[in-house]
Amino acid sequence: MARPVRWLRTAPQAVHEHRSPERARRVMKIGIIGAGNIGGNLTRRLTALGHDVSVANSRGPHTLTELAEETGATPVTVGDAARGAEVVVITIPVKAVPDLPSGLLDGAAEGVAVIDTGNYYPQQRDGRIAAIEDEGLTESRWTERQIGHPVIKAFNGTYAQDLLERPRPAGAPDRMALPVAGDEESAKAKVRDLIEELGFDTVDAGGIDDSWRQQPGTPVYGLRAGVDEVAKALEQASPERPAEFRA
Repeated sequence: MARPVRWLRTAPQAVHEHRSPERARRVMKIGIIGAGNIGGNLTRRLTALGHDVSVANSRGPHTLTELAEETGATPVTVGDAARGAEVVVITIPVKAVPDLPSGLLDGAAEGVAVIDTGNYYPQQRDGRIAAIEDEGLTESRWTERQIGHPVIKAFNGTYAQDLLERPRPAGAPDRMALPVAGDEESAKAKVRDLIEELGFDTVDAGGIDDSWRQQPGTPVYGLRAGVDEVAKALEQASPERPAEFRA
């Protein structure tokens, strides 16, 4: 059952403000849950930028020794990944989200921003999720309900290798832009600043109920382009979920 068309409250737009060097250099404690392609490369990039990164996966800290030795990140259990964190990245299969520990974010820093990189692939991996298929929930709204905390949707349409190979300085003509959706403006701003520190521009994709615009099968999903093209792709999205991404 398709979602009704719900237009963005404001047109997608980039933030054209300059961060102070002090803000850009501030070290944050970041927890990453999931050490696959996206989680692993975010661990590599964020530790290289000097952030204090803890990383967890479903198999336990002992399986993350190699990544920890490579990056200097701290391998932890999933239950400890958010402890003291200002930013938590959840980058696991959608079907695994309900298995996350209860109270996962209880020990996180006040005002923690939670990034959801997930995509719903019902035919390929996740099986049918009724709330997404029948109620028309966006994938990230469903994730919010599972973890009991607002999320910011980002990196879900980003190729993992691009995190290593495509960062560019601000103003570079070939600098990529990534869409970012979320309801909490302070958390969204924190995430956008972090993405810009990683070497990418950002485009405000609206709230979580608008985040269908960047789900699989939309024009912006996997798009390697700048701010104007990403904003245009978001505007061109259809709320009708493509057949290959329905159960």
